[in-house]
Amino acid sequence: MQMNEQAIRALCEKVLRYSTADQTEVLFMGTHGALTRFAVNHIHQNVAEENAEVNIRVVVGKKVGVASANVLDDTTLQATVEKAIAIAKLQPENPEWVSLPGPIAIPYVKTFSPATAAYTPEARAKAVDVVIRLAKERGFEAAGAFETNATYFAVANSLGVWAYEPRTESEFHAVVMADNDGSGYTQRMNVDAGTFDFEAMAREAVEKAARSQNPIIPDLGEYETVLDTYAVGEMIQNLNFMGLNAQSQREGSGPLVGKLGQQVADNRITLVNDPAHPLAERFSFDFEGVPIQKLAIIEGGVAKAVTYDSYNANLEGKQNTGNALPAPNRFGPAPLHLALSAGDSSVEEMIRKVERGIYVTRFHYTNIVHPTKAVFTGMTRDGTFLIEHGELTKPVRPLRFVQGIWDALNQVKSLGATQLLSRDYMAVAAPALHVGAWAFTGVQRQGE
Repeated sequence: MQMNEQAIRALCEKVLRYSTADQTEVLFMGTHGALTRFAVNHIHQNVAEENAEVNIRVVVGKKVGVASANVLDDTTLQATVEKAIAIAKLQPENPEWVSLPGPIAIPYVKTFSPATAAYTPEARAKAVDVVIRLAKERGFEAAGAFETNATYFAVANSLGVWAYEPRTESEFHAVVMADNDGSGYTQRMNVDAGTFDFEAMAREAVEKAARSQNPIIPDLGEYETVLDTYAVGEMIQNLNFMGLNAQSQREGSGPLVGKLGQQVADNRITLVNDPAHPLAERFSFDFEGVPIQKLAIIEGGVAKAVTYDSYNANLEGKQNTGNALPAPNRFGPAPLHLALSAGDSSVEEMIRKVERGIYVTRFHYTNIVHPTKAVFTGMTRDGTFLIEHGELTKPVRPLRFVQGIWDALNQVKSLGATQLLSRDYMAVAAPALHVGAWAFTGVQRQGE
């Protein structure tokens, strides 16, 4: 089908007419996606995908049912509505259910880049070649991917909600492997792929790979640590997974339980969910068609707020902050536009202040250990170095760690002046961070 507002609205209104439920919601997601993947200095995959899907949520009394389809002919759409109603009728009543949200004016946020939507396979190949060429010149091997997507989102419901916007996303990442266990990493994300400096990204990964060869095994324990932007973004992503939302707060399972209004971090730490942030993967509304509010979750080190969707806002009598995920959703309302405040230091200045410590490029294979205590674990990767007398000296083999996030954020010595958007699963804009102590508990041995 055509991916424009008129055609998508007509489809959504058709689905609403098919429904005999008390309330009905239609979430439409149409995607034109393209990906160029490379390994061992060669492009080995170039794919493109087009898909359109509707997610239909119905309310029958206080029972809710959800069904979805990516075949959009009239017969399938009607059958999917009937399936959602049948599922709802089989559910136990939820006495806490109130209503789907009503219409709210949605402020404009620039979410679409025509240049990203029009990016060609040839253009992606040319960009990838920049990294491959620099890696080859040093005798190294590069692997990674370059993805460009255009997605068309719409939400309609029987209470009068209509929200539509096209969104673009581009993401490039590469790992460069050198001899003798050396590796380096780079990643960039933006609404506009035209903002990427591929030469700079290639140099970042290649130079770190060269420098990280022949790593040593240091003594384990706590070290004063400089976390580069990728590592900080991964840490904040784990904090988000722990549950910065009303549901986790109410269930007693999140990292802010019992902490709202209290000092949880250094007073230079401010964590905001901001859909209009210059680096954000920008959405102006959530998966219920509710405008996303700018929300300070931590401000000046003080825990200020958690996120809400319509269900949790109705349940608690609070304002909906526009953070719903697609139904059915057991996780709760999630902030998808997190940004950690920047400071005024460069990474080089941070390193110069450390007598003996560790520098970390990024984390890998992170997992939550204790959500209410905000403890997580993982490994360092693609550029870990010993800091001695204010300089990076020896490369270090990847280290395992177990670390409390609040502990780290209460030992901030300085914050980087530059934020960078990075993502494993949820994108976070973050600066580098210099912390007083980080607990390294193990070493990745050769061959692991």
